[in-house]
Amino acid sequence: MTDQMIIGGREFLFGTHTYIMGILNVTPDSFSDGGSYNTLDAALKQAEKLQNTGCDILDIGGESTRPGHAEISDEEEIERVAPVIEAAKKRFDLPVSLDTYKHTVARAGLEAGADLINDIWGLRYDEGQMARLIAEYDIPCCLMHNRHHTNYENLIPDIIADLQITLEIARKAGIAEDKIILDPGVGFGKTYEQNLEVLAHLRDLCDSERGGLDYPWLLGASRKSVIGLTLDLPAGEREEGTIVTTVMAVEAGWQFVRVHDAEKNARAIRMTEAVLKYGSD
Repeated sequence: MTDQMIIGGREFLFGTHTYIMGILNVTPDSFSDGGSYNTLDAALKQAEKLQNTGCDILDIGGESTRPGHAEISDEEEIERVAPVIEAAKKRFDLPVSLDTYKHTVARAGLEAGADLINDIWGLRYDEGQMARLIAEYDIPCCLMHNRHHTNYENLIPDIIADLQITLEIARKAGIAEDKIILDPGVGFGKTYEQNLEVLAHLRDLCDSERGGLDYPWLLGASRKSVIGLTLDLPAGEREEGTIVTTVMAVEAGWQFVRVHDAEKNARAIRMTEAVLKYGSD
């Protein structure tokens, strides 16, 4: 695994710290905060809050990907995200990630100033067009595991095998190895029990000696149904559960977490890293 990555001109050093990707959904129907930030002023106000409370990368999404979501046109998604990306790049000193699996939306976002593409289909949605676009712009990408079904023979090895297909697509397109982040896709193509199994095997996913993939990893479990079903809580009351998953990611040596509440998760990361520092001697 590379020991650093440049995203939006900022250096991210790996090995001793877990960074925060802050979620900014400019959608009317996201499962957790739909409609809260779907005006430019509201989005920028939330972006400022994320920056001031510990966010390292701002992840902007224009289409809800919750189960049962309504797919929107590329044009509508571009209209939602491009102005926010452009304004955020002018106003804030944060790398900006665009959460999309559509290459036309990605191109518009990159032209607006996005620094990273966060693809929930791991380059497997189209015929390699997203992969070629990322290679063309020579930018970092986060590639997530996803399936249209929940049928697995052996969950963790199957996730690894699927991601190896994604990595082969990236290699063929010319995406640099040191610009790839992987995401196991908590909440996507997995049952409740399978999501818990992923969370229980974070170290196995990232440790090559255990059969994992030696890349930077991102965990996106914030407020998801695996937390809601475990704690019997609505999306707005799942922060404690989210923090537990963040702590687990830090303990497993993961490089990124994607969360809604930067402040609380940043505190949890600082505390966990302080304890781990004294346990590594």
